[in-house]
Amino acid sequence: MSSASSNIVFDDIFTINAIDKEGKKFDRVSRLYARSKNHDMDMTLDFNVELFPLSEGQSFAMALASTLFSSGGGDVAEAEDKDRNIWRPDGKGVKGLEEEYDYVMFGKVYKFDGGGEIVTAYASFGGLLLSLTGSFRHMAGIVLGDPVFILLRK
Repeated sequence: MSSASSNIVFDDIFTINAIDKEGKKFDRVSRLYARSKNHDMDMTLDFNVELFPLSEGQSFAMALASTLFSSGGGDVAEAEDKDRNIWRPDGKGVKGLEEEYDYVMFGKVYKFDGGGEIVTAYASFGGLLLSLTGSFRHMAGIVLGDPVFILLRK
């Protein structure tokens, strides 16, 4: 892979319209509803409020990445081998995209709805759910069944 940007399959700035508008179901998890600034996308996301507190009206950066590997050069096999050392508990692993963000979750894209101009991608991050709705053109890199990292930054 030639650059970190090739690993990022979607990114935009979102502004929160509402949090827990259907009621709060869990102590440490809230559901935010947000609209993106650049691509006119709508997002619903479950997040841990203790690890990443957010409030209505707040804006944040969100990226979806196929891998955390961020240094350029090398082939895909080499990149995947180095990826195995990212996020080691002892902190001695290779530094990746997670260094640029405040909150990162790993999950899987499990569903797509719609077949026209507007589509919705769904991903689950250990039970915390994401839905992202908008033009299919902005979601071309999001692949059904693929693992995905969501990265958030205030």
